[in-house]
Parts: sequence; structure tokens; C-alpha cells
Amino acid sequence: MKVWTTDPSSKLVDVFSDIARTRMRDVPICNPALRVEAVGFQHTPQGHWAGVMITPWAINLLGLPGQIDGWPMLPACSKYDWRFPSGEYEFTVADEERIGTYHLCSLFSPAFEFRNQEEARLTALAVAHALFAEPFAVPGGATASAVPTRRAFLGLGR
Repeated sequence: MKVWTTDPSSKLVDVFSDIARTRMRDVPICNPALRVEAVGFQHTPQGHWAGVMITPWAINLLGLPGQIDGWPMLPACSKYDWRFPSGEYEFTVADEERIGTYHLCSLFSPAFEFRNQEEARLTALAVAHALFAEPFAVPGGATASAVPTRRAFLGLGR
């Protein structure tokens, strides 16, 4: 298993840019206004890496192992719930030869609602910030206990 001791952003950009130029080239779900960019990668409370990956075909949360301890050893396509300060989110286990095992949570797939890279980047920055933020308190002093949907997480409603 590959463990990322430093920020994986530049390697992720290299690998997903290669995928964009080869396997995903001319695939109809690609938005030609977008390019590959890694946004907001930081350590999770569990000591792993998480951030947002913009590609022409999707915008996803990605999680990568920052250490062996606490990283679930699961086969590709398995589901795993990761807890962040903002809540718990379901990720899918994936594997890419040059990256190793990683987890992804689809936010936009395909990503046609973005007219340009700047819109995608601003959305990714907001998502990365919100992922690590504590949930809002509801009136009366209680905290929201329901697990938010991805759309609610992005402020787009339930």
C-alpha cells in the first residue's frame, strides 16, 4: 500500500492529467472548460489526506492514506464511511496504479454545470473548507445530528 507522507496534490495532478489525455480523451462526459486540479488537500483527523479533485469528467472528494494505521484495507468498489468535522460521508474505494488505493466521494459527475475552471475551483475550495468545518448549531443550542447529503453539504438543499 502506498502511504502519502507529504501532500499528494502534485502527483494527483500528474496522474489525472495523463488519464485526461489518454483514457478520457474525447469521452462525451468530459467538460472541455475544465482541467485537472487538486484543491485543498490536508490531513484528516485520522491522519490521512483529503481534498477535492477537479477533472474534466467529475469533481470528487478524494482520500488517500497518510499512514497505515486506521486506513481500511478494502477491495476496489467497496464503500467506506469517513468521518470529518462536518459529518460522515460515504466514499468508494478505488485503485490507480500510480496512486495506489484511494477513496472517492462523487460531488459532480459529470461536471457540466461549470462554465469555467474558476467556477469549479471556487466550488472545490468551498467544499474543502466545509469538509473540515464543524456543523452549524441549530436554533435552541442543539447541533444538527442528521448526516447531510452531498447536495446539502454543498448548500444546494437536501
